[in-house]
Amino acid sequence: MNQEIFSFVIYMIHACANQWEQKPSEVYKNMKSTDCIKGFLVPNYEILHTQSTKYIMEDIKEYFHVRGISI
Repeated sequence: MNQEIFSFVIYMIHACANQWEQKPSEVYKNMKSTDCIKGFLVPNYEILHTQSTKYIMEDIKEYFHVRGISI
């Protein structure tokens, strides 16, 4: 993972944490346990980073929902 993708992932963790009123560590824990970072954000970075933060957060929320994580 290069610096650009790493920065994107960190940004999304904090954006989700702020929106969902959770700690960034909790969002990271959920992302890690569902393979959201390596299985969704990193492989789809080229497409996702062109979308709005709100749109990506909705995608992450749906990704969690499908894997049994409620926000």
